[in-house]
This record gives sequence, C-alpha cells and structure tokens, in this order.
Amino acid sequence: MTTVAVLGAGAWGTTFAKVLADGGAEVRLWARRDEIAREINETHRNTTYLQRVNLPLTIRASTSLSATLAGVDEVYLSVPSQSLRSVLEGIDGQLGDSVPVVSLMKGVERQTGLRMSEVIRDVTGIDESRVAVVSGPNLALELAKEEPTASAVSSTSTETAVSVAATCRNQYFTTLINTDVIGTEFGGVLKNLIAVAVGIADGVGYGDNTKASIITRGLAELSAFASAYGARPETMWGLAGLGDLIATCESPLSRNNTAGRLLGQGYSFDRVIRQMDQTAEGLSSVDPILVLAAAKDVSMPIVSQVQRVLQGTLDPRELAPHLATDSETPSEE
Repeated sequence: MTTVAVLGAGAWGTTFAKVLADGGAEVRLWARRDEIAREINETHRNTTYLQRVNLPLTIRASTSLSATLAGVDEVYLSVPSQSLRSVLEGIDGQLGDSVPVVSLMKGVERQTGLRMSEVIRDVTGIDESRVAVVSGPNLALELAKEEPTASAVSSTSTETAVSVAATCRNQYFTTLINTDVIGTEFGGVLKNLIAVAVGIADGVGYGDNTKASIITRGLAELSAFASAYGARPETMWGLAGLGDLIATCESPLSRNNTAGRLLGQGYSFDRVIRQMDQTAEGLSSVDPILVLAAAKDVSMPIVSQVQRVLQGTLDPRELAPHLATDSETPSEE
C-alpha cells in the first residue's frame, strides 16, 4: 500500500486526503490545530470544513510534521499559497531523496510572483522532475460527496506524472497527465481571478449575459497570459483551463466566486476577508499576476478592473462596461 502525506487539513486538503484514501493509499493528514486532528482521528469527520462527510479509516491526522512525513512515498501540499514557503522551511531535510512533491494549490507567491512549483523547488532544492501539480474542476464539497470529475496531473517528468496520477485515481476521480506545468498552474491561478469578476457581477445583480461575457473574455485573457510565459495554448482548453474556469465561475461553492459576490454587494475588501472562513486565493493573486502581465506586455482588462474594485477605486456596478476590452474597435482574434 502506498503511504502518502497531505499537508493542510482545510476543505481541499481533507477532500484530497479522501480522494487518495479511496484510491487505496494510506494517508497521513497534517493539521495545524489539535482539535481538527483529534476530530478526524476520533470521529472520522472534519466538521469545521466538510459538513456531513465521512472520511475513510485509512486517514490519520497529526499536528506533527515530522510524524506525518516519516517514510511516506509521496507528499501532497494543500496550504494557503502565501503560507507555503514557511511550511516548507519547517520540513527542511525531512523529504526522502526520491519522494515526489505534489502541489494542490492555485496561487502565486505575492512577494516573488513565483508559481507554487517554483516555490517548492526554491525552498527545498529538489529537482523539477520530482514536482507535480494537480489542477482541474474540483470543488471540494462535490468531490467529497464522490460526484465524478477529472483533473490534470502535470510534471516535467512523464514518469512522475504517471505515478502521481495512478495514486490519485479512484472510481469517481479520473486523472489525465501532461507535461505543461506552467500552463496547468497558471490556468488554476487565473481562473480564480475571473471567478472573482463573475462573482462581482452576480453580487451587483447582473444576469447571465454579463457573466458569460466575462467567462469568455476571461478565457482569452488567461490564455494570452499563460502563452506569454511559455504555456501550451491547448492546456487552456483542457481540464486545468476551461474546465476549472467553468466550475469556479459558475458554482456558489467557489470561494473566489463567493468573495466576488460579497464585493459586488458592497462589502469592503477587509470585510470580505473577515467574512470568509476559508482562503480565496484569487484575492491575493491579483496584484502579482498584474505585475507579471506588465512584464510581458499582456493586457488584462478584466483582472485590472477586479484590482480597482479591491482597492475601492471602482464601484462594482461600473465594472461590466470595462470588461470586454480597452479598445474602441475590439476584435476576438
């Protein structure tokens, strides 16, 4: 039996621990809080983040990083993107020489603009062939309820991607592999920003026409950005691009959509942060993504408008007229 570690016992980390356990793995789940680890071990539930979801008996939780990581075959990371560096620094020297490290996160580091796989390599010094990324239309609660879905598993090493994909796969979770780590990661990051914009439009009270326009033009924005950084265009039409974009923009279960909806209803940025009980990665990714876009001269009018709403310099009700393009003679080409 494969033994894996999952670091992070929030909704997504706990859900993915269940995915791995249902695929036949023995799972060690690291939680920051004693009460969450205790509840998982004693009742096989995590009611703080997943209501009415029973967890497999092969998941055991701990607040000890060293105990969680000892002797595991694979490590999965599901912590807030802005906390990843500090978590990795806390496990220095505890990763086996050949253990794959898998990112389940969808963000960029605010201070550096690094993708999560780049942060992993920067802190741990491991070769990129040992790093993998999982991304796709994976709303945690739906997946925890075993509603069927699929995800992309990406690594520069086909061998690593195949191995991780096999560990993740079960009767309700299908995995497909690719070697486009850049596209897979940026697809997961950028769709969050578009989902915030869709949520803002929803909160204001705009209808499906507006939201469909945002999603369609948002796909064009994220495709142009990702391509500028070396991603393959076809990745943006796959599970990590279009698939994840649709799920995140359309579902009330999406944290980024929910954050945008609160902004559209007139909540300030600070109040939205206080209102949310889970991390909405899109909110912390807006600024670094726009810095990266400017470096490659990529125009991102939708994301720019979201930034202004977050800053309080644009009324959410004025967001829609600026979404399609900054040009007076727009083209879809």
